[in-house]
Amino acid sequence: MLNLIIFGPPGAGKGTQSEGLIKQYNLKHISTGDLFRWHTKNDTELGQKVKEIMNNGNLVSDDITIAMLKEEVEKNTDVNGFLFDGFPRTVAQAEALDGLMESMDTAIHGVIELSVSEEVVRNRIAKRKALENRPDDDEDKLNKRIAEYFDKTVHVLPFYKEQDRLKTVNGVGNIDDIFTEITSIVDSL
Repeated sequence: MLNLIIFGPPGAGKGTQSEGLIKQYNLKHISTGDLFRWHTKNDTELGQKVKEIMNNGNLVSDDITIAMLKEEVEKNTDVNGFLFDGFPRTVAQAEALDGLMESMDTAIHGVIELSVSEEVVRNRIAKRKALENRPDDDEDKLNKRIAEYFDKTVHVLPFYKEQDRLKTVNGVGNIDDIFTEITSIVDSL
């Protein structure tokens, strides 16, 4: 089993690069954002909680996030591995994810960070908003998400760096070139 985390701020290209990794390595993509949107769209109990939190531009709590993640992992036991996107956001979540993987007799094998500046992120999201009109791309909500990433979430990276599981890739440039760099890292794991 190959389990990876793709890491980066909103608009870094995680979704774009994840598509290629899923095809290349036959992984199950688990995006916490997608899970949140599915649960809210289907009005599950967790979804009702998530909707209120996300509509205010806040991050979903660890207990709700981990419950959704655990449910998704447990219903996909026949895959070659998982690609986690948007999770973990804290060291506590990273430790919880390691515990979940250990309970399945596996581990997180690598963490790919897409390094992108705040200015690039803002430009990309402005374009995405024009095309997709995602509610979480509204300026006030976006400002909270970007601040949360650059002020708090980046502090998860040292957790993985200390364990020699973190690899950083420049997230600016040609999409195919970035993907090639990522796959060379994954192939070396």
